[in-house]
Amino acid sequence: MGSMSRLERALSKAGRADVAAPAEAAAEQLAARAADQGLLDVAYTTLDTPVGKVLVAATRRGLVRISFGDDYDPDAVLAELSRRVSPRVVEAPGYFDAVRSELEEYFEGRRTRFGLPLDWQLTGGFGRRVLRHTASIPYGVVSTYREVAGAAGSPRGARAAGNALGSNPIPIVVPCHRVLHSGGGLGGYGGGLEHKVFLLQLEGAIGDDAPDVPRASGSGPGPRPPVAPRARPARSRGPGSRGPSSRRG
Repeated sequence: MGSMSRLERALSKAGRADVAAPAEAAAEQLAARAADQGLLDVAYTTLDTPVGKVLVAATRRGLVRISFGDDYDPDAVLAELSRRVSPRVVEAPGYFDAVRSELEEYFEGRRTRFGLPLDWQLTGGFGRRVLRHTASIPYGVVSTYREVAGAAGSPRGARAAGNALGSNPIPIVVPCHRVLHSGGGLGGYGGGLEHKVFLLQLEGAIGDDAPDVPRASGSGPGPRPPVAPRARPARSRGPGSRGPSSRRG
């Protein structure tokens, strides 16, 4: 009888134990060891933001995938990364300090340009050209599908440009929300139209009553998107610094 009571007390105590912190620490150690041994190609984590849960993934080259809103499906995204980038995908929250910081500053209205390196390997051809031009559209300014198609080398390719923008693997940072229909309509958005409106309002491109918005001048290609200098490993961790490697792209 006494042994049974002791067992019940032990089980009850174990049920109340907080294992989240030790589990997170163990996961971080595993991710760090995998990176040190060259066994980690893709790192990922999930962040809480004003647009809900956001899954971010990166290779050593930079951010490779952002998923949120209507596009938020961690299982599908991780399967895609495993299939198209590498099966060596590991959760590593500590790897995304710089990403977390820049996104927080953006949503607080304190950042108008991202300085994060990008890995474009989930894009290619005309779609990549469209997205590279889109990455150069300034904060608070909008363009159109026709204009970005022309900037990417195909003035009649507005529909194809729309498809490329709709499948943008790195939304927010590559601001496809800044591209609208030529007639002034919002167009589509992979993360959901309510999030497109939210981001445009956050940047001051539209108001609550959706007034006329500033237009990008010209239809030619803009400057290439900025690439942040590599962070020093001793001071920060994240895309572009110490982290997973990628052999494809």
